[in-house]
Amino acid sequence: MKLTVEFPSVSYREGHEAVRKFARAVEEIGYDHIDIFDHVVMGYPIEGRARGPYPAQMPILEALVLMAHLAAATTRIGIGTEVLVLPQRHPTLVAKQISTIDTLSGGRVRLGVGVGWQESEYEALGEDFHTRGKRMDEAIRLMRAWWSDERVDFTGPHYPMTAMAMEPKPPQGGRLPIWVGGMSEAAWRRVGTLGDGWLASQITDAASARTAIDAIHRAAEKAGRDPKAIGLQSMVASPPKDAAGKLFYAQHDQVVRRVEEIKAMGFEWAAVNATAIFQAGARSVDAMIDQLGALHGKLRAAVG
Repeated sequence: MKLTVEFPSVSYREGHEAVRKFARAVEEIGYDHIDIFDHVVMGYPIEGRARGPYPAQMPILEALVLMAHLAAATTRIGIGTEVLVLPQRHPTLVAKQISTIDTLSGGRVRLGVGVGWQESEYEALGEDFHTRGKRMDEAIRLMRAWWSDERVDFTGPHYPMTAMAMEPKPPQGGRLPIWVGGMSEAAWRRVGTLGDGWLASQITDAASARTAIDAIHRAAEKAGRDPKAIGLQSMVASPPKDAAGKLFYAQHDQVVRRVEEIKAMGFEWAAVNATAIFQAGARSVDAMIDQLGALHGKLRAAVG
């Protein structure tokens, strides 16, 4: 089973070298991948705006800049986003940024994308929240064209292109993996139709996992794609929103059991959330590294 670590932005508080130290340690421990969380800005709860799941002052490093930094600090481990809120950005610029990082990392990039949930963030970035799903579908197709075609002529209501080129292509070319996050019928359709994998974060039981995976496979078959070629990753547990949840990552046997359950549901990847490990009591970069090292050995013994 593949194991990924969701990067803790909080590590920056110990200085820029601590960020690189964390990434190198995760690679040396033997994890397969580092995922990076994305938000550009966070809205305060005000009248007419619903309270979000995270505080407005939550520290979040910019995802693609951080991805490039971690790629430069490491040599083997995969680097990706989980997930980049793609419709907040122009896909041509994202395609160029990802292509450049893939080039400079030696082909180690996986792009995870989602439509997001925060309307105020879209407004702050001058993008339309209400068309984000349609623009997401178009953006994925356009990015693949940029990575594959010598000349790009692209027809679409949002991102039309005429006789344009983008070089260099990423080492992975049009095969550079795009994984899609989301827990909705629209997201599952997008995974099956356009994605290379699904990034799940709110799976609570085998029944909900089966519902989602079946929907993804149906969409893939309808699109003439091989359902078995679509990868599946689940977050082990997200950062807790209550005091009881903060104990989860401090109890390694519980984490191992959860990963075993995820594997039994059909997921080939499991994502360990380092921010939640921080909240569980590992309050420094060194402490998080120690916990990740101990947990890695137990997970490999249990799920390979």
